[in-house]
Amino acid sequence: MKRRQFLQAAGLAAASTALAAPAIAQSMPELKWRMTSSFPKSLDTIYGASEAFVKAVAEATDNKFQIRTFAAGEIVPGLQVLDAVQNGTVEMGGTASYYYFGKDPTFAFGTAVPFGLNTRQFLAWCTASPPATRPARWAAGSARRSTPSMT
Repeated sequence: MKRRQFLQAAGLAAASTALAAPAIAQSMPELKWRMTSSFPKSLDTIYGASEAFVKAVAEATDNKFQIRTFAAGEIVPGLQVLDAVQNGTVEMGGTASYYYFGKDPTFAFGTAVPFGLNTRQFLAWCTASPPATRPARWAAGSARRSTPSMT
């Protein structure tokens, strides 16, 4: 009896693999995005994080998703990154959300607050808290989507 179940399961697995093969074989379209930063190239630790991110994305997609990084001032001034993304000038931006405190006071919490949460607490809040209280939720009314980056 166990042999029959095994053969049925193996046959089902083989059939599903054969059906999925055409989907796997399709090539992924090439995407080219631009990412501007609020930081100059001379700040390796901050600007370098953007370059490391871009490299990781390219490797994960076999260079089908290419992102070019631009330092502050190459496309827009450093403190206009959010506006550039919202206006569609660039597809992505690397910045600190507290630079845009004037647009929405809650943006200050998305980056850092003096005497606020440490790295472990901040990441726990971003990932384990109820969805309505997460920093990414605050930006729901804007074109901004945030991903916590602890560099």
